[in-house]
Amino acid sequence: MNTGSNEPGEVIVARDDAGTDEARNDEGLGSKAPAFIKARRALHVSWQVGVFVVGLAVVGAGIVMLPLPGPGWVVIFAGMAIWATEFVWAQLVLRWTKRKVTEAAQKALDPKVRRRNITLTVIGLVIIAVLGGIYVWKFGVVMPWRIKDQ
Repeated sequence: MNTGSNEPGEVIVARDDAGTDEARNDEGLGSKAPAFIKARRALHVSWQVGVFVVGLAVVGAGIVMLPLPGPGWVVIFAGMAIWATEFVWAQLVLRWTKRKVTEAAQKALDPKVRRRNITLTVIGLVIIAVLGGIYVWKFGVVMPWRIKDQ
């Protein structure tokens, strides 16, 4: 779209000001690269490639951390946040994820759900304690080493 400016890289997207939620949700989407990088196409593409590679490395490290020790999901979301600085699809995925996490947190704070979770936890602990007591009653407490022989 011609904005009347001769500056390369300038694009204005028409927004529907009818007050819809979709128009408000799309605000702030797009590249967060500095203006001097956006002004030059080749520099902007190389910037996007660099952001993609760094985000891919961070997401890859997070995926590796899922079965191994480490904060896998936190690192994956950090990689998504890196991608979200440049790519609209990542910004939308990150917004969807934040909304779902907020909904889950609100649901977890619901008194009925908390009561149910506490009740299930207590029942589980009682079952574990009973099974542990039966094991100790049947086999006794056996240390894995012999202190008397040393």
